[in-house]
Amino acid sequence: MISNFGDGNRLRAVTPLALSAYARAAGWTPVDVFGDHSNVYSGDGLPEIIVPRTQDLGDYASVVARLIAVFAEVAEVDETALYADLLVADRDVIRARADDSDADGAVNINSGADLVSGARDMLLAVACSLHDPRPLYRTGANKEANDILSRMRLGQTERGSYVVTLLTPVIPPQVQEALIPDPDTDDAPVERQVTRRLAQALVSAREAMEKTSIGDKEAFADSVRGGTSANFCDALAQMIEPFPSLDISMTWARTRPMRSHRSVMKFLKDDASVLREAARSFRNREGKLDVRLFGTVQRLQRDDTETDGTVTLRASVDGRTQSVIAVLNPSDYDLAIGAHRSKEPVIAEGDLRRLGQRWHLENPSIAEIIASEHEDADVSDDHSSLYPPGR
Repeated sequence: MISNFGDGNRLRAVTPLALSAYARAAGWTPVDVFGDHSNVYSGDGLPEIIVPRTQDLGDYASVVARLIAVFAEVAEVDETALYADLLVADRDVIRARADDSDADGAVNINSGADLVSGARDMLLAVACSLHDPRPLYRTGANKEANDILSRMRLGQTERGSYVVTLLTPVIPPQVQEALIPDPDTDDAPVERQVTRRLAQALVSAREAMEKTSIGDKEAFADSVRGGTSANFCDALAQMIEPFPSLDISMTWARTRPMRSHRSVMKFLKDDASVLREAARSFRNREGKLDVRLFGTVQRLQRDDTETDGTVTLRASVDGRTQSVIAVLNPSDYDLAIGAHRSKEPVIAEGDLRRLGQRWHLENPSIAEIIASEHEDADVSDDHSSLYPPGR
């Protein structure tokens, strides 16, 4: 039996928690203690089995192999398929299935890379929206969301077109094996909250697209509370664009079952352009994060009682020369004074937002003063631009 799964290491990858969860879900219940580290399980019309509570057993691989044989016989499935099911019994499984693979299940390397990186960004956007729904996120600055993502795993690809799997361990191994009651309440582990939020965000995005198609201009704005954002829409569009269609499904961990065992949402290639436009709309409303503006200081203003000062820059925004207002701290304001006196351009960093008819640079700083060869420096559409971060 063990020879069917290699040298036993593959069998030891199945956790006691997964064995217990599968047994409970299939109709077994614990009825007695067996030795120091196992329990006896029984069920109506089911053979009695012994399920270990720890992997610290010399014959653990053999025990797992015997349980796989029993589970597979009862479920009337192949043992290899049953083993694959056990590997993820204690995890939520997110599957992104692309419908454009070759006969051998392969896809273009660029398309595959877009699918994987888009899936990562999609989960990160959802994690950001858990406690603070917004139209736009600076995802790199959200430590909690990045910490959650670090605990998720990229599983092996699967056949069935081309399938990327993401694994979320909703219950840590050290938690006792008993199922937690009332699984749909908000006290679920944060990993389960993310998977659930993803399902909600996918539904919200689909509903927003349908409402937009009949002229509802606020459909996507209204969907923010459901988990959509510019980041989410861009990530989902990146996953969809290379393929004729894309299915995203969630299978819930047996250790924390949901009322519906599986949730599926289907998207078509044309949906990507709608999502891209929705992301652009979100950004236009919310502004642009972490920008670098090349411009000149046109006006300075600071009251005698204040330490911060207000400057007006002339800079290029979206290809047009615009006035941009920024409130600078004392040191940056002094730099702006120097640049104004010498008529030298500056590079200013911050978050660009449109308030009424004016552009404002929030969280601003003067990153650099550009030495000019000419006595008079000005900004024109030919040489000024909105620089991306890090340029």
